[in-house]
Amino acid sequence: MEPENPTPLPERPEVPDETRLSQVEQADGISLARAHDSTLRWVFMGPQGLRAGWSVAIWITPFVLFIVLGTLIAHALHAGSQTAQQSAPPSPLMMLLGEAVEVGLLALITWGVAAIERRKLLDYNLRGQRRLFHFATGLVFGFAALSALVGALALGGWLHFGPMALGGGVIVEYAAIWGAVFLLVGFFEEGTMRCYLLYTFTRGINFWWALGIVACICGLLVWKVKGDGAWGAYGLALAGVLPCAWLQMKRAPGTGFWNAAWVTSFLFGAGHTGNNGENWIGIFAAGAIGFVFCVSVRVTGSAWWAIGCHAAWDWAETYFYGTADSGMVAKGHLMTTIVPKTANPFWSGGADGPEGSILVLPIILLLLVVVLLVYRRRSAAVDAAVPVEQLAS
Repeated sequence: MEPENPTPLPERPEVPDETRLSQVEQADGISLARAHDSTLRWVFMGPQGLRAGWSVAIWITPFVLFIVLGTLIAHALHAGSQTAQQSAPPSPLMMLLGEAVEVGLLALITWGVAAIERRKLLDYNLRGQRRLFHFATGLVFGFAALSALVGALALGGWLHFGPMALGGGVIVEYAAIWGAVFLLVGFFEEGTMRCYLLYTFTRGINFWWALGIVACICGLLVWKVKGDGAWGAYGLALAGVLPCAWLQMKRAPGTGFWNAAWVTSFLFGAGHTGNNGENWIGIFAAGAIGFVFCVSVRVTGSAWWAIGCHAAWDWAETYFYGTADSGMVAKGHLMTTIVPKTANPFWSGGADGPEGSILVLPIILLLLVVVLLVYRRRSAAVDAAVPVEQLAS
């Protein structure tokens, strides 16, 4: 039997040249679209989600609009008021209302950015272990550090105590009101600097970006700020250049954090240049204690110690001892302090108050040493007692 002939394969229809060109163009278009989408994604998204620069831009825009609107409203309300009335310190209740609005705005804006980034509010340096313990000990160390500063000024004769300014039940009333005010101050300023900005800059900043931000703000200060207060900010800017450049060159672990600590501490100090009565020491001290707060985040795992220390420092300075705070003596303070007219402002702080004295710098250095000794030792003990799997989760 002869083998069967195989069935011939059907011939493929011939594709016209125009159709073939159309298919090629369509494939090229898809490739270009994918490349374009990939480029856009790279511009906006990094390994950790939305890039830090875009996150900060989205976060800061509502604040700028709020400040501009608030400034316009303030000018409209005070257009016909007298200078003396404008310069009078606000009442504690007005300050409480203002701080509550600021904290509410901060929480709302940060929550919105967190939703975009698919994070939680607590992710911005508000997690960590032993949060209540860190907050409570921050309160203790903040009060103790300010008391040590006031005590040193008194021992040197650059500050004298006068009679008690309050008595009776109003002592508790004003203590509570000022306590609430400065707790909100701690939440707002630490929530801004050591929570959102420190966290966000840490995950997306290198030395050159940090240097660029600091240089731009310094240029703005040269243009806008008159007087010697800005020199404290320039000192903060210079203090971080060499250490951060060295860390970047060595590609050391944690370089992003220390770049972020430099930038946020500088911004914290520079932000005080708009206060009345500030001198260069007070500006530098604000940035220096901001750096201590950054270190506390590093060793405790959260900003709770910084919030407590910040609130207690301001409460002791403004309410308990009744000294000037950034050039303002508040209404409803407990004790009365007097700076002799003959006292050298370099030592006494002058109109700035204790924060403007050169003695504040060794107190801040001592606070840094305490943070490193107490909390680094405790965090190391906790890390050793917790399984690796739990720490990683």
